[in-house]
Amino acid sequence: MLNKKLNNDWDKFLEKQYKHLYFQKIEAFVEKEYETKTIYPPYDDIFNAFRFTPLSKIKVVILGQDPYHEPGQAHGLSFSTPVGKPIPRSLSNIFKEIRDEYGYEIPDNGCLEKWAKQGVFLLNTVLTVEKSNANSHSKCGWQKFTDNVIKEINKQEQPIVFMLWGKQAEKKKELLSNPNHLVLITSHPSPFSARRGFMGCNHFKLANNFLKENNIEEINWKL
Repeated sequence: MLNKKLNNDWDKFLEKQYKHLYFQKIEAFVEKEYETKTIYPPYDDIFNAFRFTPLSKIKVVILGQDPYHEPGQAHGLSFSTPVGKPIPRSLSNIFKEIRDEYGYEIPDNGCLEKWAKQGVFLLNTVLTVEKSNANSHSKCGWQKFTDNVIKEINKQEQPIVFMLWGKQAEKKKELLSNPNHLVLITSHPSPFSARRGFMGCNHFKLANNFLKENNIEEINWKL
């Protein structure tokens, strides 16, 4: 069952969502999909973004679309992939941008757990996907759930940076009304669009400058 306790401050919000009919429909769909098909990420990793980054600890939100759909790549954190797996091209461009901003060497793996544990909430707007079938779960209700998540984060008083990359992520700007927060928008880091604004966007430095201005510990983007 999806409605598990995480034992952090997301539980109060999640328990309310679990009671709604829309979430129960997601759960029924997802349970059947995992029983009958190959679905990513592994079932126990679906809520890893929430598990690694408690609501009160969020400093930065990075929105992805849906999980990687090739074997072993997805593990419940947007853009991240486990140690030992090839670095996807979008993540490679993210690392190149950080290199250009800070001079850091490009990491030899794509695991972003270190960011998540510092307060970077790595949220996909759809939390599951069928093997080799991108966007296959995009209409099962996950987007309503993650919109509610974004609204909940928007309510928080602590200043938070939202990085919205690409047209799908940019649509979420309408959910962000709290003047305490900083919203950064550019193109997606995909090889098809990274040169349209993502490369050279300076988002990682802009985020840290904002956190520093608000007396919040900066993110160490070096992996």
